[in-house]
Amino acid sequence: MRYGYKLSAEGFGPQELVRQAELAEASGFDFVEISDHFHPWLDSQGHSPFAWTVLGAIAAKTTSLGLATGVTCPTVRYHPAIIAQAAATMSLVSDGRFTLGVGSGERLNEHVVGRGFPAVAERQAMLREALEIIRLLWEGGYQSYRGEYLDLEDARVFDLPDELPVIAVAAGGPQAAALAAELGDGMFGTEPKPKLLQAFRDAGGSGPTYGEVGLAWAEDEASAVKAAFESSRWSFTGWKVMSELPNPANFEASARFVREEDVAKQMPCGPDAAKHLEAIRSYEQAGYDHVVLANNGPDPDGFMEFFSNELKPQLTA
Repeated sequence: MRYGYKLSAEGFGPQELVRQAELAEASGFDFVEISDHFHPWLDSQGHSPFAWTVLGAIAAKTTSLGLATGVTCPTVRYHPAIIAQAAATMSLVSDGRFTLGVGSGERLNEHVVGRGFPAVAERQAMLREALEIIRLLWEGGYQSYRGEYLDLEDARVFDLPDELPVIAVAAGGPQAAALAAELGDGMFGTEPKPKLLQAFRDAGGSGPTYGEVGLAWAEDEASAVKAAFESSRWSFTGWKVMSELPNPANFEASARFVREEDVAKQMPCGPDAAKHLEAIRSYEQAGYDHVVLANNGPDPDGFMEFFSNELKPQLTA
């Protein structure tokens, strides 16, 4: 098992994210994962720096910490050729520590370039073409591609690592899990669903599986619940809402009926290690071998100490 720390690029500026990554390495985390957004979920979060610049700075300031995007959409805001180049460069500057997490995206971040945001079936078809383009460019040499949605013309990525980055494809259902097995090296999920992992394995997937678990640590439960409510109430609206809304103001409106007690019921909050361990182990029991801890509490430094002193010793015992 490997344990990661989620860098909340919606909640912190770039320098602070780099500092947190350094602290995560010192606290015993195996890797960090960063969201690749143009907008935050809520205006009150107040941040959304360019993830790739942050990752480069982290690579320069750490030595063993794994790095991952969680996740990048390589179809609308970015062309997959740019992501193929960016991921190859990140692998080189991090000495092979980088994992490229990809998914079909959210309207929140993708509509900004004025190309619209397609329906689910089209998004998945675009993601397939994007993965084919990335794989093609990573073969080396000049390459061209003609797809239904995406094209590539006489392009070459000149700087390729000897060992290519792992591609972990986000999946919420069996079709996406099958795509992860076919064109990815691993799978990324946000729910502890054994059937999803089984669909990935049944389709031939044999690589790493990344699961992201939300929790909120603070010295008292009330403070943890309050912080999680303020920063993460949008996440309780469900994926069908989360993937379709265009701006933080829409998420604010959609989450207006979420209450603090709803957060406390669905997310482990507070200082009780047993609650957090139960949530983490549910992902392990589902079959994930990489678990990312997304702390929605008010004190990142305190959470790092909590992980180092109380969680990790029990997780690795």
